[in-house]
Amino acid sequence: MAKPAQSKTGRRDFLKLTAGAAGIVGAPWIARKVEAKPSTIVFARESSYVKNFDEHFQKVLIPAYQKATGIKIDYQIQAAGGSAVPQLVSMVENKSGADLAWVQQEWLYRDALVDVSDIAEAVGKEQGGWYDEIKLLSVDNGKWKSVPQANIGQLMVYRRDWFEEAGIKQFPDTWDEFLEAGIKLKAKGHPFGMSMGHGFADNYSWLYPLLWSHGVTVMDKAGKKVALDSSETVKVVEYVKRLYKEACIEDCIGWLDPHNNKAFLTSQISCTNNAYSIMVSAKRDLPDMGKVIDHALNPKGPAGRFHALVPVTHGVFAYGPDPQAAKDFLRWIMDPKQYRPWISSGDMYFAPYLHAFDKFPDWDIEPRVKPFQKVLETGKLTSWPAPANRAHGAVINRWIVIDMFTKACTGTPTKTAIAEAVTQLKQIYG
Repeated sequence: MAKPAQSKTGRRDFLKLTAGAAGIVGAPWIARKVEAKPSTIVFARESSYVKNFDEHFQKVLIPAYQKATGIKIDYQIQAAGGSAVPQLVSMVENKSGADLAWVQQEWLYRDALVDVSDIAEAVGKEQGGWYDEIKLLSVDNGKWKSVPQANIGQLMVYRRDWFEEAGIKQFPDTWDEFLEAGIKLKAKGHPFGMSMGHGFADNYSWLYPLLWSHGVTVMDKAGKKVALDSSETVKVVEYVKRLYKEACIEDCIGWLDPHNNKAFLTSQISCTNNAYSIMVSAKRDLPDMGKVIDHALNPKGPAGRFHALVPVTHGVFAYGPDPQAAKDFLRWIMDPKQYRPWISSGDMYFAPYLHAFDKFPDWDIEPRVKPFQKVLETGKLTSWPAPANRAHGAVINRWIVIDMFTKACTGTPTKTAIAEAVTQLKQIYG
């Protein structure tokens, strides 16, 4: 926890100080009159897969803010892969730790977050407005409890050279074509690797869109009625059973989020659903492979084409010694002067939920990244169309829908696997 330090800095001196740093001029939200400002603000964030993104924050933004305000930023990078959520919950329970953070699964502790509507609304006004879907996560009871930073896009990542060798010139447009392609590629020793284990992104980012594309949702819009028990769900589960048996590598059924990256980069699989971190790693460490990796939108089904959002949102904890100081810093990093170069440093791995970035020139620097922009247009929260609340969090963190598929793939009758999932959903939602 950051501890406040006494200071006699007045408003006039503080304004002079802020005017001396690049990107600070014209930022009145940090020029408030403060008689005692914190010496340090603790910012906790999950590690980025893109090294330049974290380095830009550490080497450019933090020094600039310290020079302007005299406040140090303690940037605490947490390990990726799901460990951040229990750490955040522990911070809230103990009322100690970070002053602000990447608040993953904020529905678990929204009451511990301060209202940041003033920041979110100002940022939206100056940067083209927010995509509507992200409001369903960050806005609770009419108040913004977190400020969206960006989306980590999830698409199909595939080996273009192996697809072409199998006679597949274009990535499959439908799920039926996707299965056909997978069968051909597995026959040539290049199976798919579709994550179905207890991860938090690479499993949900194809299985939920697969359900949605067949008109299936887990809950109804109000979050009151279980909607999973349908004839279409049976068809989707049967499809996944075939895909797993006829097109996939066997152990993908238990993969966590890092496993498909490793399998792809060691040439075990020809296709998976992932962020473009695989291409980033290959271009850096395996340049020959990096040349033949490509990305494609999720296949479409009878109800359309869908993608799952992986949101990065930042929230300020109410238990901190000076929540307003943390808010001031959050407002500063979201100003275009800081925010746009920060986004650029990550090569659009993080895609803003702001319409001002729809025609951002960085989208065109690497053509193979361009498809990730479409995720914002067709992306849904994993709770969709129901509210993103604690009940939904329980479904996600118990992997109820994911386990429905894996049970069916490993011998449980399809209707039994669905019935078991429905029973659990009813218990959670009451």
